[in-house]
Amino acid sequence: MEYKLYVGNLSYTTSETDLQTLFAEAGAVKSVALIKDRDSGRSKGFAFVEFENQKDMQNAISMFNGKDFQDRALAVSAARPREERSGGFGGGGGYGGKSRGGGGGGYNSDRGRSNNNRSGGGQKRSW
Repeated sequence: MEYKLYVGNLSYTTSETDLQTLFAEAGAVKSVALIKDRDSGRSKGFAFVEFENQKDMQNAISMFNGKDFQDRALAVSAARPREERSGGFGGGGGYGGKSRGGGGGGYNSDRGRSNNNRSGGGQKRSW
């Protein structure tokens, strides 16, 4: 069984060692994972702290949730299980979605046509 906490509202200068030292006051810390931006390597302002047992984890929540640490009020709660991600490009973002009408046609495709025919089928559209 995992006994993992989410720790949010961290200062961007907080290190894993800082968190290890702080949360060791509540009990036996198994691991600390400070989440960092993949490209810049800078902290994203949150971490996960794993404890050896549930008693120490609950103790840490009551001790540190809302406590000032490095001039910020910590947000400490039990971590939720990681959500399953669908494959592809983030599962639904990007292209697709609502139709935004047809493409505008290019310079060459409009040559030799009258203005009446550009909207398709000779119908005028009002947006």
